[in-house]
Amino acid sequence: MRIFYIANAIISMLAAPAKKRIPVGGQAVIEGVLMKGPEHWGLAVREPSGNIWLKAWLGSEWLKHGIWKLPVVRGFATMVEMMRIGTRALSMSAEISLGEEDKITPLEMAGSIAVAIAAVVGLFVALPLFVSEHLTSLFNLSHIWKNIIEGFTRGVVFVSYVALIGLWKDIKRVFAYHGAEHKTINAYENDAELTPETVANYSRIHRRCGTSFLLVVILVSIIVFSAIGGGSVLWRIGSRVVLLPFVIGLSYEFIRGASNSETWGRACIKPALSLQYITTKEPSLDQIEVALAALDLALHPEKDNQNSQVV
Repeated sequence: MRIFYIANAIISMLAAPAKKRIPVGGQAVIEGVLMKGPEHWGLAVREPSGNIWLKAWLGSEWLKHGIWKLPVVRGFATMVEMMRIGTRALSMSAEISLGEEDKITPLEMAGSIAVAIAAVVGLFVALPLFVSEHLTSLFNLSHIWKNIIEGFTRGVVFVSYVALIGLWKDIKRVFAYHGAEHKTINAYENDAELTPETVANYSRIHRRCGTSFLLVVILVSIIVFSAIGGGSVLWRIGSRVVLLPFVIGLSYEFIRGASNSETWGRACIKPALSLQYITTKEPSLDQIEVALAALDLALHPEKDNQNSQVV
């Protein structure tokens, strides 16, 4: 059961940078929050004892150099790095919050990742393709409609999946920490006093959330895959795998532009923000305290109580 719990969290997680003052971003983990500062990552996890466990480390330098800074390319590179760091942070948070006796082994983590990948391929690639193929054949629809049906099905599956796992008690707590992360970043970006009581008054919805990003990916994929034409089922599956980095990169650039716009960007991204009412929950003051600790650590890594530098 623990493997499926971690796999659900891996699939759900993704975050993007903010723009106010020193740029920050973050994601929820098990009983904690991971924050990204200008140079460092900061992980804060609530221990069973009630104390807050802190760990900071330097971010990767490769994202700042060469082709990885180019538009579109930087979007996919950022996602890869976020998944790498996020998976490791998720593993650490599980070990700390569950206790030493429930420590996750490398084999269990590998199994969790495998389950997550299988779920992504099965639910978000194969199933939408099957539905679109069946309906277009049944009603003799065009190639454009085939891609629209595929994208729509993928969106329905994604929203249904998120809503379903949100009924799980443990995932509800992850979603509450997700809300705490958003509230903390919103307060920080508005130069508010960073106390749990003040932060609690801010919105748990944030324009650069990864949930919104994933919906944009689905919409962009409809456009891109419609442009490349049709083919056999195997060709369509292969083309989607090959073009996924390009789709992610385009989606990243759209989110980046929209998040910096108070006019067209706000209007375009608003529908995607509604999904955050599912993926975030109202956090307690204790959960906001953890998110604040993670942000403070990302900005001031010398406060690391684990005396660690690099993951």
